[in-house]
Amino acid sequence: MEYLTLNNGVQMPLAGFGTFMLSGETCAGAVAAAIESGYRMIDTAEAYGNETAVGEGIRRSGVDRRELFLVTKVNFKSYEHAEQTVMQSLAALQTDYVDLLLLHWPFANYYAAWRALENLYADGRVRAIGASNFEPDQLLDLIAYNRIVPAVNQIETNLYCQRTAERGWMDKKGVAHMAYAPLGQGNRNEMYREPAVLSLAEKYGRTPAQILLRFLTQKGIAVIPRSAEPEHIRENFDLFDFALTGDELTRLSALDRREPLIGKPETPELVEFSLTW
Repeated sequence: MEYLTLNNGVQMPLAGFGTFMLSGETCAGAVAAAIESGYRMIDTAEAYGNETAVGEGIRRSGVDRRELFLVTKVNFKSYEHAEQTVMQSLAALQTDYVDLLLLHWPFANYYAAWRALENLYADGRVRAIGASNFEPDQLLDLIAYNRIVPAVNQIETNLYCQRTAERGWMDKKGVAHMAYAPLGQGNRNEMYREPAVLSLAEKYGRTPAQILLRFLTQKGIAVIPRSAEPEHIRENFDLFDFALTGDELTRLSALDRREPLIGKPETPELVEFSLTW
């Protein structure tokens, strides 16, 4: 495993397991399988409705909680009572702390929610706090008027949506870059068929998904791919025994279309859609 050192000194794995759209027994089994495969970072969210299943999967794995890096998010509908919501998340996850706690969207009273996260961080119930889906202007504003700089901004990032401009601002402020949908969503098969991706998969004896994920991790971007299939879960973690060359990274960087599919909705109603898509 390779790691990112967050702005407060906490180390975060570069590869984790995403649980969006997983639920019930499927989710619990997938989380347990992911941990068995070597994953130590697990990503969930209040809005996913699966924190109880994620907690069960962690319990089944038998791995010491202290070996895991657990990420969850507060939904914007809960920003007025963020601390109470986090306590409910901790109970569902069967833990007394989370390693990274994020505000899920820049809607509603996210300033009040951020100050609640700052208090949770000060109390030791959270090891790091951050944001998700924040655009640069929103992120800079949050930094300017609060005590703690977000440790992470989790945004849709993949081959077709590389977020170069956003990354520049995040680097300037010491905010780590985490990618959700690192293998895309509706355009996943198209990414897999890119000639540059296919040629690299053949050269390195890897799957297209592994090439796409390694491209991001070599750029210092943490990834949280999701799968319910044990074979794909294992493949998505097997990233750190090969490296793309500088020229190969440049070839893949040139495929950026600079447009998120789901991570830049205009209204909360579109967020509702994206969370059930």
